[in-house]
Amino acid sequence: MRRAVCPGSFDPIHNGHLEVIARAASLFDEVIVAVSTNYAKKYRFPLEERIEMAKETLASLRGIVVEPVGEGLLAEYCRQRGVSAIVKGLRSSSDFDYELPMATMNRQLSGVETVFLPAEAHYLHLSSTLIKEVAGLGGSVSEYVPRSVLKRLIAGPPAPGQPSRG
Repeated sequence: MRRAVCPGSFDPIHNGHLEVIARAASLFDEVIVAVSTNYAKKYRFPLEERIEMAKETLASLRGIVVEPVGEGLLAEYCRQRGVSAIVKGLRSSSDFDYELPMATMNRQLSGVETVFLPAEAHYLHLSSTLIKEVAGLGGSVSEYVPRSVLKRLIAGPPAPGQPSRG
């Protein structure tokens, strides 16, 4: 089985992510959407809700598994899961410059290759950060996110200490 992983924080998952994941699903037997947490980042949605949104959004695609990465190196996660490739979407040359050293290190650590897929032109400007900023300031992001994400963005963040509103 040819298994790949599409890693990311997906805070939130958007149509640019979906386009790359769908293309990866056509290239591999199974694609693991590995939702990560970088403790140095401040997230809009907790890990469980980011996983839930990804599962809801990707349910209609065959061969997709959504799960948390957990702690540790992506290279080790790939080795444990029998992953032969990491799939990353590229929006610009700066994405490539950022991703290339990590791709090389992951290959040297575990033998896993990285496959770069250029983003569709319609999504080149998208990032989760930009989507959160536009939505937070009252702008419409409905063209760029799945419905399950849009309803959560419109609902706003939960009050401190309250569970997410998935």
